[in-house]
Amino acid sequence: MSSWRKICCPVDFSETSRLALKEAAGLARRDGSELTLVHVLEGTASLGDVATSVARLLEAKEAELEEWRAEAERLSGGRVRSTVIPGVAAEEACRFAREGGFDLVVVGTHGRTGIRHLMLGSVAEKVVREAHSSVLVVRPTEKR
Repeated sequence: MSSWRKICCPVDFSETSRLALKEAAGLARRDGSELTLVHVLEGTASLGDVATSVARLLEAKEAELEEWRAEAERLSGGRVRSTVIPGVAAEEACRFAREGGFDLVVVGTHGRTGIRHLMLGSVAEKVVREAHSSVLVVRPTEKR
């Protein structure tokens, strides 16, 4: 059984992200690991002229992430960090995990297949392919 030192859990505030958060917090509790939640705010990297709107959106996402951080802290029994960063979800989650020296990324998947997968893509799949660390993909236990 592996023991993780630093766990990164990218969240998009979906129910599958909540499942990933719970799994990451459980691992952090078990191993005494450091846990960090990260939310990537997509579509804001090149909006220079609308800084006020971006600032408001960032503030709202930081507040929502704070609620998730508090839940993760309660579940893990330890201190949990959180941050919101702009960019493309999979790319920035991988960069953040690599630069932060995380040895595990825990990410949720919606389990889309077929045309929905082709149209929407899969952040989890991209993270699995691009991450420099181990990746645990958490999926819903029930089919929708």
